[in-house]
Amino acid sequence: MAESDLEEISSLLGDPVVMRYYPAPKTREEASRWISWNQDNYAIYGFGLWIIETKAGDFVGDCGLTWQQVNGVPRLEVGYHVRSELQGRGYATEAAGACLEFARTSTDADALVAILHPENRASERVAEKLGMTRVGDDRGGSFPRRVLSVSIH
Repeated sequence: MAESDLEEISSLLGDPVVMRYYPAPKTREEASRWISWNQDNYAIYGFGLWIIETKAGDFVGDCGLTWQQVNGVPRLEVGYHVRSELQGRGYATEAAGACLEFARTSTDADALVAILHPENRASERVAEKLGMTRVGDDRGGSFPRRVLSVSIH
């Protein structure tokens, strides 16, 4: 993810359908900070959220690994956003599966989590396809977040 991706990331994170389980869609400035945050993650950890593209090079969304706090404990999370018109086609599942394999071979984390809004059944299905099961809720945010996990080592 680079500043040259700002148009696509801004469109993705500014889409009310994509961001319906977030407090609000992101502004262009917030999308720029999203890119910077991921670049910082690359520099610190060697990973972050990456751009998802089709084989033809068309922008699909983002997916990757980030460290998140779950009830005060750092946990490695797989996260994903797919353009609204491309949802339901398996892109998130394929990208998240690749991230799971990367986490297994390239991190020291014991488990991978997905942190989801309780009503986001589509994202929960993606996590379940990765072998994740519900392990509890994170109560650290503005709403309870469902936590699913899978052992990776």
